[in-house]
Amino acid sequence: MKTWSDVAEVQPLVSKIITNSIKKDRVSHAYLLQGERGTGKEAIARLLAKGLFCEHKQGVEPCHTCTACKRIESRNHPDVHWVEPDGQSIKMDQIRNLQKEFTYSGVESNQKVYIIIGADTLTVNAANRILKFLEEPSKKTTAIMLTENSQSIIPTIRSRCQVIDLQPLNPTNFQQQLIDAEVQDRSAKLISALTNNLEEAMALNEDEWFATARKLMVQLVEAFTDAPDDAYLFIHNHWVTNFKERKEQEQGLDLLLLAFKDILYFHIGNEDRLVVFTPGEERLERLGMYFSQEKLVSILHHLLQAKQKLKQNVHPTLVMEQLTLQIQR
Repeated sequence: MKTWSDVAEVQPLVSKIITNSIKKDRVSHAYLLQGERGTGKEAIARLLAKGLFCEHKQGVEPCHTCTACKRIESRNHPDVHWVEPDGQSIKMDQIRNLQKEFTYSGVESNQKVYIIIGADTLTVNAANRILKFLEEPSKKTTAIMLTENSQSIIPTIRSRCQVIDLQPLNPTNFQQQLIDAEVQDRSAKLISALTNNLEEAMALNEDEWFATARKLMVQLVEAFTDAPDDAYLFIHNHWVTNFKERKEQEQGLDLLLLAFKDILYFHIGNEDRLVVFTPGEERLERLGMYFSQEKLVSILHHLLQAKQKLKQNVHPTLVMEQLTLQIQR
């Protein structure tokens, strides 16, 4: 999404709210953009920053060609600061350094912008420190906070931001986009359930690691029915060695969520919603016979808990060990 017109096509309400603020010169001192991955949070933040610095703006649209726009695009503008998780969280030292910037005038103008990616990963101390800016905003300072998990944002931060909800993208339309880009139908259906970002989706489709991850996910689900005594060993010998990075571990749990959702859809007769398995295949029927609806609901709950534990920095091997035991019970 390069323009507000592009944003309006997928997030019409968001586009209207922000462009109206720009037109009336009433840009908020702090925004909280909340929405699923791929819904355009970073693109919107970048567009808003460009609109505040662009040298040749046409209405609400930045030109994208001036020095300011180009530097914002490449994250090299001295008055636009990006903060991202250092490891698995945004730490107090990062916010402390940001606070130092609050005390300085803009390098090239009186305007300053701070874009905080993954605001839900702020440690408690970091979140408390960021409140100082939100409570005492400078007229020429704008904070843009982005999150996929709005429930993890402390209420005192939420209450000081203009909260903007980004709507989930239509997975069917995105799936067709992938098919038009020559991604196989089954892969398109699965990948569109994992991301709404076209660039990320195409990378997953061509990634050998992801192909292996899909196979391991199915093998683990089948291990619970075919060789339950070996499932724990499978976790140690295959799963943890393939899912090493935080993002990979989260994707592994997302894949398992989709697989167990498929089995639940089989139970309730919604086979048109399958993304991992195909309607009528023998192994899906076997899995459906093994896992009751009640058990599947419990497993989905444990999977969501496992995702939350990863965000809380619990060791991923311990997370998978506990999850395996919970599924086996």
